[in-house]
Amino acid sequence: MFSIDEADPTPLYAQLERAIRVAIATGRLQPGDKLPTVRRLAVDLRINANTVAKVYGELERSGAVATRRGVGTFVEDLARLAGVNSDCEQQLIALADRFLAGAAALGYSAPEAIALVTTRCKEMKQENSDA
Repeated sequence: MFSIDEADPTPLYAQLERAIRVAIATGRLQPGDKLPTVRRLAVDLRINANTVAKVYGELERSGAVATRRGVGTFVEDLARLAGVNSDCEQQLIALADRFLAGAAALGYSAPEAIALVTTRCKEMKQENSDA
């Protein structure tokens, strides 16, 4: 379900966290879906279980997943949580601001950057429907 590129200079925990967040954002993981156990995912990816546990902990602190002791770790309904927690919306606005500032630094206008993101979302949706 997730992959790690050992040749990528990005730390393994950051790659895994990004992969899980992308799976949630693109709908590959739906609210209520159960994530693999820490041990199972560590074995599958051939990484340390502490790395997986660190990622699950970060995702839980951000509200993306919830762990139920003895049952497992599940994807949360972020749309529902965002309505309840306006802090999430503020964080998303800050993320959008950083994205647009970064795009401008690269020489792209806001509409150009948004068009690129829209295209990328469609590509990711298509990739997920093909899988």
